[in-house]
Amino acid sequence: MRLTVLGCSGSAPGPASPASCYLVEHEGFSLLLDLGNGAFGSLVALADPAAVDAVFLSHLHADHCLDAAPFMVWHRYSGQSSRTPVPLYAPVGAARRLAMAYGDDGDQIADVFDAIPIGPGEWTLGPFQVRTARTAHPIECHALRLTVAGRTLVYTGDTGPSAAVEELARGADLLLAEAAHPEVPGLPPGLHLTGREAGELAAAAGVGRLLVTHVPAWVDAGEQLAAARGAFPAAELAEHAAVYEL
Repeated sequence: MRLTVLGCSGSAPGPASPASCYLVEHEGFSLLLDLGNGAFGSLVALADPAAVDAVFLSHLHADHCLDAAPFMVWHRYSGQSSRTPVPLYAPVGAARRLAMAYGDDGDQIADVFDAIPIGPGEWTLGPFQVRTARTAHPIECHALRLTVAGRTLVYTGDTGPSAAVEELARGADLLLAEAAHPEVPGLPPGLHLTGREAGELAAAAGVGRLLVTHVPAWVDAGEQLAAARGAFPAAELAEHAAVYEL
C-alpha cells in the first residue's frame, strides 16, 4: 500500500494543510479516505481525480466531507471525468448532506457518487479487505481497517478513547490516529484523542508504526507528537503531501 497525505489539519483547514483527506493506493486502485474542506486542491495537485476508484467518508463533519462538493463540480464540468459514478462508502444520510453542501435541494448526487451506507462490519472494497468499527464521537463515525497483500492500515477517523478502535487497530502495520486534543483539564469525553492517548492506543494495539494526524492549527503539533512518543516512541507526525509506503 501507498499512503499519500492530501490533508491532515484537524477540525478545519490550516496554514500548512487542508483538512482530513488521505489517498491509499494498491496496484492501480485508488481509495480516498475522507474529503475534508480544502483537500480537493491537494488531490488535483498530488494525484488525479479521474483515477479515484472509491471514496470512504468516516463521518459527516465538515472537516471530513465538504470537499465532496468541489469533487462533484469537477466530475460534472471538467470534461476529464469518465462520468461513471464513484462508489461512496459513508454513514446513512451522506447523499442528502452532500447534496445540500453542493447546493442541490434533495439527494441529487447520483450522477457523481453511488452512495453506499456503512456501519460496523466487514466487506471487500477493490483489492482491500475492509473492517470498520464505530468510534467514540458525537455523531456516527467509523474507523477503518484496510488489509491487502499481507499489510494492514488502520485509520481512526475522529474518536475519543475506544475499546472498539483499539481492537480494530490490533497488530496493524500502520495506525493513522487522530490527536486533536491538547493535554489540558476539562476535555469533553467521547470527542478526540490527546497525543498521549494516541500513543497509548498504538502501544495497546501493538501496531508497527504510528502516524499522528488531525492536529488543529491552534494546537502545537510538536507537543502532540512528543506526548505520543511518551507512550509509543516510534510515533511520527503526518505531514501534508508526504508519502508513506507499507
